Amino acid sequence: MAREKQEEPAAEAAPEFSYREQLEHLNPIAQPLASRKLTRKLYKCIRKAAKHKQIRRGVKEVQKFINKGEKGITVLAGDTLPIDVYCHIPIMCEDRNLPYAYVPSKSDLGAAAGSKRPTCVILLKPHEEYQEAYDECLGEVESLPLPL
Repeated sequence: MAREKQEEPAAEAAPEFSYREQLEHLNPIAQPLASRKLTRKLYKCIRKAAKHKQIRRGVKEVQKFINKGEKGITVLAGDTLPIDVYCHIPIMCEDRNLPYAYVPSKSDLGAAAGSKRPTCVILLKPHEEYQEAYDECLGEVESLPLPL
């Protein structure tokens, strides 16, 4: 009996979409988009950063710390609507030479940050505990072609 009750919530959970299915819900401004492999690396790095409290999440907080001059990788969700909520963030990043990339899902981005709530933007700060993973992500994000 107890086993059946434990399995029920898993069945009711929201269905997870594959990378390809998530691409169908992208905004027109979601460029540069991280590849499937880079997306996984970014989520992994965000999980590590969340353990060490080295992330800034949400438009208001990220915008505040970008203006203050904090360095890091900005990760934006490509399925956020309306786009007016966060369309100014990439421009701020370009002005300050901060690398940024879009990932397909805001719910996956929030989950990687250790939250049940979807998140549309995260600023990932460098830290010595996960420096190797951070540097790898930084190199790949900087090599992505910027939109015109």
